[in-house]
Amino acid sequence: MAKVHPNMVPRPVSAVAERAEEAPTTLTVWRKSLLFDCKGFTVFDAKGNLAYRVDSYASETGDEVVLMDTAGRPAFTVRRKRFSLQGEQWLVFAGEETRRPVYAVRRSGRGKTMAHVTACGGGDSPSPSPSYEVEGSYARRCCVVYDAERRAVAEVRPKEVVGTDVFRLVVQPGVGVSLAMAVVVALEQMFARPSLLRSWST
Repeated sequence: MAKVHPNMVPRPVSAVAERAEEAPTTLTVWRKSLLFDCKGFTVFDAKGNLAYRVDSYASETGDEVVLMDTAGRPAFTVRRKRFSLQGEQWLVFAGEETRRPVYAVRRSGRGKTMAHVTACGGGDSPSPSPSYEVEGSYARRCCVVYDAERRAVAEVRPKEVVGTDVFRLVVQPGVGVSLAMAVVVALEQMFARPSLLRSWST
């Protein structure tokens, strides 16, 4: 298998850009945990430094997944919503707080839209959060996140040669990189068959 990225020493949290600057932020996502007996993601920045990770033990169902930063602190928690009348839905919470979701990622069966990412009004920001639509195919690691003005704000792209277990996430300026990665975690739960993070798929 081709080398993913060599630099495994975590950087300070401040070095992981929560918001892109002038240029897009490009991450390499590896569908593999670095911990023994775990499933998950290991995410690298463009310089090969560890940026995020997701670790889910094999005994866990994967119905709640925590996206962690370089220091192991929770950036977002992604939890499946049970008994949803709107179809399969995953709630995104800031950090470890699981009372007030900030976003809901809902599977869509209409047209080319595969998922809706809707702001829930949680969190501490007084201004309303934007909502997004995801189009394409996560199974082929080829999908685009659009904002309400149909601007492409993030994109999942396949990485040459190495198959679907390694892919790129490109996030445009002005969009939270951690949030984009949390959306990827939700897409993994909904569209990967079998899901990397869940013991079974429903």
